[in-house]
Amino acid sequence: MQGRILTVPNQITLLRLGFLPVFLMLISYERYRWALLVLVVACLSDGIDGLLARKLNQKSSLGAYLDPIADKLLLSSSFVILAYKTRIAWWLTIIVLSRDILILIVAVVILLISGYRPFPPSIFGKLTTFFEIVLVFTVVLTAAYPGFHSRLLHNVLVDVVTGFAIGSAVHYSFAITRHTPSA
Repeated sequence: MQGRILTVPNQITLLRLGFLPVFLMLISYERYRWALLVLVVACLSDGIDGLLARKLNQKSSLGAYLDPIADKLLLSSSFVILAYKTRIAWWLTIIVLSRDILILIVAVVILLISGYRPFPPSIFGKLTTFFEIVLVFTVVLTAAYPGFHSRLLHNVLVDVVTGFAIGSAVHYSFAITRHTPSA
């Protein structure tokens, strides 16, 4: 990875971070249609920055850290604000945030014990993130367009996100402890 900072993909990721307070304010003031637009643009920019990083050969160390941080901030804050607005259950928000905190704590412990180690996402982690995004999208879509509401779809997504969040937390815990050197 190159040490460049102001690559096009990094600038897009920083722009996505700039969307975060706008998205949260729009949800706070119940401007769900505008929030949906910002969410779609943020999700598209996430795909575009990764594509450009590969196509333009502009992968960077900063981008490797910044991109997942931007994703986690958007998802975590989305769950919190949507729970606050009673659009998502608090218990699910707590599960999602607890998983992220667990992974963060384990990553920090590994960093302190054995120095830098790559911490690539597993397929379970990627699927968890995907279903969390789909759930947030459908919740905001339903708030923006109440006629779209599907109780069955919502309940299925809640169950899937719950299962994947718990399952991926357990998977990460076991996978990480296998790769951590013994004291």
